[in-house]
Amino acid sequence: MCRHLSVSRSGYYDWLSRGQSGHARADSELGAEIAFIYRKSEGRYGSPKIHAALKAKGLAVSRKRVARLMREAGLKARVDRVYRRQKKSRTFFKGLVNRRLEQEKASKINQQWTADVTYIKVGNRWGYLAVVIDVYSKKVLSWALSDRLDSNLTMFTIVKALASRKPKRGLLFHTDRGREYCADRVRHLLAEHGVEQSMNRPGKCTDNAEVESFFKSLKGELIKDAPIANLRHLREKLRKYIQYFYNRTRLHSSIGYMSPIAFEKQCT
Repeated sequence: MCRHLSVSRSGYYDWLSRGQSGHARADSELGAEIAFIYRKSEGRYGSPKIHAALKAKGLAVSRKRVARLMREAGLKARVDRVYRRQKKSRTFFKGLVNRRLEQEKASKINQQWTADVTYIKVGNRWGYLAVVIDVYSKKVLSWALSDRLDSNLTMFTIVKALASRKPKRGLLFHTDRGREYCADRVRHLLAEHGVEQSMNRPGKCTDNAEVESFFKSLKGELIKDAPIANLRHLREKLRKYIQYFYNRTRLHSSIGYMSPIAFEKQCT
């Protein structure tokens, strides 16, 4: 287990074998529960999410105590940097503006969606992952992986999301200003379904914070220290991460430390 948790055997057992009376015994028992949750998340959870998971189990404990025990056991959440798209790949259209600035914050599902594409290293090449996310619930509605960055990739995710959610007309669809979202076929598809298109202000990647946050989590929790052999290998890892962990299990602080699917069930 120590190898799986990426901590030294001596350090872990020294932590567990401390004085077994009073507070020390309680720390030992709580530490075992923390280690279990950490292992179950495959090292993806830091103290805030582990604290929330303990609370969901009915264990009353402070976040500071959880952070201390994790620090003493050498348990740290995996993090990584996000690969950003090169500016030269962007095409700008004056008619496409950030309409999110004109609307109130999303207050229900299928009111605002956000989408983007990120690069993931596959051997000596790049793979391109496109996603569509519901701004309110944080759920990944659709995703696609390709070795080519073009409108076929983004069209697939949009069509899939529209087919599965069947949103009412008036949905706001927000992206960056990449050419794969500015393509005529993409704009026509959105218009046919009554979807209002919105784009980042030039140079303002923070306008699309939700999807940037997802990519940061993905890179830190799934990709780091795990070499990807080929697209098939990456696709399977993404399927498990997005469909079974991120949407169904992962706790999101912005929605009350719930998973997107659990949050959506609560909203309906």
